[in-house]
Amino acid sequence: MRDLSDKRAILACERAEAMFEAKSVRADGSFEGYASLFHTEDIGHDVVMPGAFARSLRRRGAQGVKMLYQHDPNEVIGVWTALTEDTRGLHVKGQLLSDVGRAREVLSLLRAGAIDGLSIGYHAVKAVKDRVTGVRRLMDVDLWEISIVTFPMLPDARVSAVKAGDVELARTIRRAARIFGAR
Repeated sequence: MRDLSDKRAILACERAEAMFEAKSVRADGSFEGYASLFHTEDIGHDVVMPGAFARSLRRRGAQGVKMLYQHDPNEVIGVWTALTEDTRGLHVKGQLLSDVGRAREVLSLLRAGAIDGLSIGYHAVKAVKDRVTGVRRLMDVDLWEISIVTFPMLPDARVSAVKAGDVELARTIRRAARIFGAR
């Protein structure tokens, strides 16, 4: 097990952003959705495979995975109350902490549709890279953190059903994510 207090270890962790479809972001700051989708290639050419989180979730549990803002270890904004793998991906339930100033800001940004992505921070324990396509299939990952982010690695990563009427804003964010990811 890696010491999460070691900043070098945190900075060395890998990241993969994936679709986060919130069923709702409630007034109390609780929400649920998907932090990772199986069989979906991100801009970094990583594909998370079913079962990749199983060992890490057994060992850490939801309480052992940090909820961060923009992958910053100094920006803990909430807690994960449930993390489970289903047939679609990594389903998450979380609670933004209203006593934390940044969490209140994040809640406001989510409601406005200004940010809408989730990103996992992990260490690849077992991965297989296709030499022809360059795609890396993640078979086993040690999940350290899940962040709410501005630009997810999957261009269509988003939070949905937070507030009606933000379709154009969501399109703009996705376009920016494509441009940002192409660099």
